[in-house]
Amino acid sequence: MTESLRSTHDVNADHRATLAKILNHPASGNIEWRQVRSLLEAVAAVTEEDNGNLKVTLGNETEVLRRPHGKDIDEQQIVDLRRMLTRAGLAP
Repeated sequence: MTESLRSTHDVNADHRATLAKILNHPASGNIEWRQVRSLLEAVAAVTEEDNGNLKVTLGNETEVLRRPHGKDIDEQQIVDLRRMLTRAGLAP
């Protein structure tokens, strides 16, 4: 995806594909939680809370992401992730 993502973080092709799905307008709407979690664990400091939510610190921003009821994240989570990843310089 972006050069900074490839060179400074431990990401693979699956992570780059997930990042592209998150950054794509409009979002596909079928982005799996496990894919998001894997991407975030590669590019951010991630701590799982007792309730299954993730506390994610990326750059100087920290967010708590709620585990979805199904396998896919919702539109608001896509918006929040897009903002966080863009601010961290991971968007083109």
